[in-house]
Amino acid sequence: MLKLKTPWRDGTTRLVMSPLEFMQRLAALVPRPRLHLIRFHGVLAPNAKLRALVVPQEPGQPAQAAPPAECEVNCAHHRPVRLSWAKLLKRVFDLDLEHCPNCGGELKIIAAILDAPVIEKILTHLGLQARAPPRAAARGQAL
Repeated sequence: MLKLKTPWRDGTTRLVMSPLEFMQRLAALVPRPRLHLIRFHGVLAPNAKLRALVVPQEPGQPAQAAPPAECEVNCAHHRPVRLSWAKLLKRVFDLDLEHCPNCGGELKIIAAILDAPVIEKILTHLGLQARAPPRAAARGQAL
């Protein structure tokens, strides 16, 4: 049950709904990721024909945006959006590929090996199993 802060015109003061229905309504209010929450319409819209006449610009400057100043480069909206594979592996699997396991020094990833024959050759040279183990059947089911 949800108690309203102020009664509606028809006198309703409470809404009765299941917790699942409440969560669905609440989730519908959350904006999609990376969605601009400020939208401009009319002459302030990004592609409006008259925008250049309304939005002030510095004299002698083209209509394109100026490069960010040095103090703006480190702002949150100028940081790269994607994380490196090393940081993603650290976040998900707790594998630290950015520091040496022996001395703790900083490591730099210089290449990623994606060719299966090359990977097999390296693993067999190191004495490791080159093929992934077979998948086991799910519990209670036979293959």
